[in-house]
This record gives sequence, structure tokens and C-alpha cells, in this order.
Amino acid sequence: MLSRRKLLQSSAATGLTLAAGGLAAPALGQGAKIRLGYVSPQSGPLAAFSDADGFIIDGFLNSEAGANFEVIVKDSQSNPNRAAEVAKELIIDDEIDMMLVASTPETTNPVATTCESEEIPVISTVAPWQPYFIGQQGNPGDPNSWRPFDFSFHFFWGLEDVISTFTAMWNQLDTNKSVGAIFPNDGDGNAWGDPNAGFPPVLDAQGFSLTDTGRYQNLTDDFSAQINAFKAANCEIVTGVPIPPDFTTFWTQAKQQGFNPKAASIGKAILFPQAVEALGDHGHNLSSEVWWSPSHPFASSLTGQSAGDLAARYTATTGKSWTQPIGFAHALFEMAANVMGRVEDSRDPDEVTSAIAATQLDSMVGRIAFDGAGLPPFAAQNVAKTPLVGGQWRLKDSGGYELVIVENSKHPNIPTGGAMEEIS
Repeated sequence: MLSRRKLLQSSAATGLTLAAGGLAAPALGQGAKIRLGYVSPQSGPLAAFSDADGFIIDGFLNSEAGANFEVIVKDSQSNPNRAAEVAKELIIDDEIDMMLVASTPETTNPVATTCESEEIPVISTVAPWQPYFIGQQGNPGDPNSWRPFDFSFHFFWGLEDVISTFTAMWNQLDTNKSVGAIFPNDGDGNAWGDPNAGFPPVLDAQGFSLTDTGRYQNLTDDFSAQINAFKAANCEIVTGVPIPPDFTTFWTQAKQQGFNPKAASIGKAILFPQAVEALGDHGHNLSSEVWWSPSHPFASSLTGQSAGDLAARYTATTGKSWTQPIGFAHALFEMAANVMGRVEDSRDPDEVTSAIAATQLDSMVGRIAFDGAGLPPFAAQNVAKTPLVGGQWRLKDSGGYELVIVENSKHPNIPTGGAMEEIS
């Protein structure tokens, strides 16, 4: 089957483009708006990642640059198959010029893979680069087969960054270096637990022992086997990358069964205030990666707002606490405006792709440039790395939680607000 781009090319001689259903329609006029497709998990267990999407998109469309765009949003329903399906709809039926996608490999990978197949430029974020990149390859087990993508670009941090951040936080404490891992059977869990590219070899090299009971299925309702194994190994540290409801189940059962580690550094599940608040007082001093916060020293290329300004406006507008995806959702639309501002024909996938590859943007999440910095050669063309620090959730005297940055050794320009503390 021909890609959407090839179908468009085949009709170019008549001055027509293909509309929904494959019917001929007049070519877009000079004043037509640029059409962006956006896929994220608006519902399902990953929905917390998309809480700020409406706020960000409204702000973008009301900005000076956003006046030139139309944004068509689709819900992945936290399902990879659905993500691929709605991506195809956006490309074929809605005739988008560029795709944006965010929030975990279960969303980014199927959308990026679909865009590669259809030859439509796509920019993704909010997934570590390894599961994003490796998950799209035909044979993830053979690094020699990995190749750059033609239309897919991604900005975020990598496993090397979260491992470095977590171990630096643990090294601030006095522990026996025994670590228990809860890695699910999904894109993130398989990458984090990978014996070659994940946590195991790095922890071993740094003198940590790892108890990994294997991959479990998302939405598991009983973590007794993992908890018993961690207690038997005297694990004083727990790490993992569960979805939010699974960590709530695990941590509640751990407390019930008398498992009380000194540190629990958890990716994905406790990024959001509501996920920690659901644990009551048991969320105090849980730790996680911090990709973005109001104290990050970055500003928007669209509005000039600082990170603190954007977070404050989100709270004032929605009545909700800031969350980390705010900065990266904003940066996706910064990228769209920057890229499309450097092309003559937004309908030309090759021109748009070349513009993405040439990006050098100071954004709400820091510098985004596909220059290969900090990356292996096979990923250098398609990935741009962003900074990562570590933080702990602390109960506030006034109620609720605040996220305090406690580890910034790789990025000292991002200020800390305290030091790592044991879970009490």
C-alpha cells in the first residue's frame, strides 16, 4: 500500500490532494492553517500524563505563533494498538502536516512507527530514548541491525541519566546497597530491566546487588511475591517503573506486610501529586526522576515565560498543582512553531523533516538539538537529550506534598532544595 505522502505525490500533476476516504479535493491555499496531529493518553491508566494537554494547547493556539495552526487531538486510551489506529486516522483522514506525540513508549512508539511507515514527520517526547528507539526496531536484540529513522525525532533523557540520578540519590544515604526492582512487562520495564542496557550492569559495577523477580503484567493486584523476595534479600532500596495504579497497590501491600526500605526511587508512577497524595502519609520521602519543575532555569521560545511562570499560570487557571509533563507538552508545540517557521512548504515531508533535524532551540525544557551529544552513533540523528535531576516528595505542614530537588550533580544549573532523606 502506498504511503499518504506517495498518494499525494501521485496527484500533484493535477493540482489535487487527497482528502478523507481518498477523494480528490482542491489543493490547500496559501492561507490554510498548518495541521498538527497530537496523540496522548487522555484516558486509561496513563491519563495523568495528559492532564495539562488542554491547558497547553489552548495557550499555544492563543499565542501569536499558534494563530497559524490547527491542532487535532486524539486519545490513545493508554493502549498501544489504539495509539497506532488514531495516528493512521490523523494521517489519512485529517491530512496532518506533522505529528506530535507524548507520554510513555506505549504511546510514542506505535505513533512514531506509523508515521515512519506513512512518511509523515513526527516529534515525540516523555519516554526515555532507549525504549522509544529500540522499541521501533525490527530486531531489538541485535544492535547491529539498528538504523536511524527517516521521519521520527524524539527529545527526552535516557536510561543512563535516570540510573545515574537514582544511584547518586542512594549514595547520599547509608544503606546495604541491596536493591529490589519492580519492572513491568512493557516498553519501559523491559528497557529498565535489560541485562545489557538497563539497570543491572550499572548497579553491579557500582557495588549494588539487584533482586529482580521478573516482569509482571500491568494492573497486577498482588505483589506479595516481589515483597517476600525483597524482604528475604534484605533490600533497603526499591526501584522500578510501574504505572501509577500498580505502585499504589505495591506500596500499600508493602506497608501492610512490614516491608520498609530506606529509599524507594520510582519512575513514572509517582511523577504526579495526585498519585502520591493517594498514598496518604506513606508518600513522604518517596523519590523519583525530575525532568521539569518550576525551578528549572528555562523559558519558552514562544512566550518568554519562565518555567515558574508557566507552572503558576497552570495552577491559577486549573486550580491544580503543576506536573512535570507541562514543560514537555509546551516544548512540543515550541518545536512545531519553530520547525514550521523555517519551511516554505509545510506539506512537504522532506522539507519539514530536514528542518526538524536542523533544530537548535532553547525551550521550556532546555536546549533541543539533534546534534548527537551524549548519544551512541545509531541514535544521534533522531534523539536530543534533555536534563534530568532527582527529587523527593515531602509532606507540607499546610497539607499535601511538594517535590524537592535533592540531586543535581550532572546539571548544577538546576537548583536543589534539600538533600536526600531516608523514608521514615
